[in-house]
Amino acid sequence: MQIGAHVRDDAPLSAARERAADAVQFFLADPQGWKKPQPHPQAADLADAGIAVYIHAPYVLNVASLNNRIRIPSRKAVAQHAAAAAETKARGLVVHGGHVRQGEDPAEGLANWRKLFERQAEQGGFEVPLLIENTAGGAGAMARELDMIARLWDEVADFGAGFCLDTCHAYAAGWDLAETVERVQAITGRIDLVHLNNSRDAWGSQRDRHAGIVSEAGTIDPELLVEVVREAAAPVIVETPQDDQATDIEFLRERL
Repeated sequence: MQIGAHVRDDAPLSAARERAADAVQFFLADPQGWKKPQPHPQAADLADAGIAVYIHAPYVLNVASLNNRIRIPSRKAVAQHAAAAAETKARGLVVHGGHVRQGEDPAEGLANWRKLFERQAEQGGFEVPLLIENTAGGAGAMARELDMIARLWDEVADFGAGFCLDTCHAYAAGWDLAETVERVQAITGRIDLVHLNNSRDAWGSQRDRHAGIVSEAGTIDPELLVEVVREAAAPVIVETPQDDQATDIEFLRERL
């Protein structure tokens, strides 16, 4: 099982070595911006070192949006990031599920996800798998509640969409982590990547504040997080505070 961390994008290779990680995740552009991404200059070095790479799309993207000024550039950006991720030898591009605004029909947001894949299929499809990540809160979210994820998967499963399970987000959304893997797999048939994060806030808080796996700031039992990893049997990326990551990775390897 590959275990790694989300690291700064300026030196992912050295960050992986410092953490004894065999996988890394990073951004290829400003996570709060719309700038076109570029392949990472260390891509070949990462591949030669046998380190698996995952790319995270910017947070501002929202392909579910009913607002043309957000949805259309989001579609374009997803395609650009997928292409750049492929040149970086990435195994997947993580994209948040997005949302519609209050009073808007979630069915239209779900349909917009399908349209994203349909439009890209006309051009040969995405160059790396898109891994849709569950989110912690927000009204009208496409990937916060399990029943909405089931509706989303009705729209995107035929296109080979992947799933990224974030434990902090699931806990904040009020999921029972002891049942989460089984329930997600029953819906999607897959978990391609686990973002293993503890939560600084209580169960059901809808707040997305990560804590170290074994940090005293965390509110989730670390052994429960280990069981999630064991059951999911997927690569793991910790998105915990930088100072906690080496400890978190060592802890997981010892327990697994």
